Amino acid sequence: MHKVLIDCDPGIDDALAITLAHGSPSLEIVGITTVGGNVDLHLTTANALALREFLDLGDVPITPGSAGALLRERIHAARVHGASGLADVILPEPVRTVADGHAADFIIDTLRAAPGEITLVAVGPLTNVALAVRREPRIVEWARSLVIMGGSYTRGNTTPAAEFNIHADPEAAAIVFGAGWQVTMVPLDVTLTALVTSEVLRRMENLGRLSDLVVPCCRYYGVVTAVGGPAIHDACAVAYVIDPSLMTVVPAVVEVETLGRHTAGMTVTDFNVGDRTPNALVATSIDVPRFWDLVVEAFGRVGERLG
Repeated sequence: MHKVLIDCDPGIDDALAITLAHGSPSLEIVGITTVGGNVDLHLTTANALALREFLDLGDVPITPGSAGALLRERIHAARVHGASGLADVILPEPVRTVADGHAADFIIDTLRAAPGEITLVAVGPLTNVALAVRREPRIVEWARSLVIMGGSYTRGNTTPAAEFNIHADPEAAAIVFGAGWQVTMVPLDVTLTALVTSEVLRRMENLGRLSDLVVPCCRYYGVVTAVGGPAIHDACAVAYVIDPSLMTVVPAVVEVETLGRHTAGMTVTDFNVGDRTPNALVATSIDVPRFWDLVVEAFGRVGERLG
């Protein structure tokens, strides 16, 4: 069983990523930490708590972290995810509350307790991870690996140069990429090819109670047609952890732009590594049919559990 700690900002695609992880027989979620991003921290945390109840995640601890970026004003993407962060979905009020402490300390303590066993999956702004690295640099040795959804080697989605998760806190991203581990980066270039089509949505409509979550989320995210639709970005990072063979990854040196007036948050990706040590494995393609098979099968397992 592959243990994962998910740092996220739920968020539609975060919710779908958590569902995918829960539905995979090869993954065990050991914790969820929240960060301000798609919506404000109190909403991302409330959504994580509600998802824990709805998906029946058991005693998985949920620990809130940073409300905003290290040095910059907070930004959010409520226009994409809805005012609550979970589209028009209304989940039951959670009974249990958050764990004590800060997400950065939870990340440190969890990785310290099981060195080499836990993959950190970061699918929101990297503020919590950066704080953890600064407080305890040895987490780069304790983590089995770090997989993020974020960045791009061609274009952005928040600015022409920057993807949202990196643009939300470029300084944090720069700390994470420069920390001494090899970051597996699942960028926009890949996630934007795995689109929810009408055929994919049809396969999600017979999942019982789970359909009440996943179908509205996918519909809210963008117009679904026979040939295209929205991308559920964060699920791609979880899918890579489940089955790395889904993607082609290429070693690269990635630097995060923090000073540019028009390019702050750009992940400057150099595939011509030369004699340098690559600090990243960058996904460049994904087997889309196999990805959707994996996602729908995992959703089906969760749907069966929920009834």
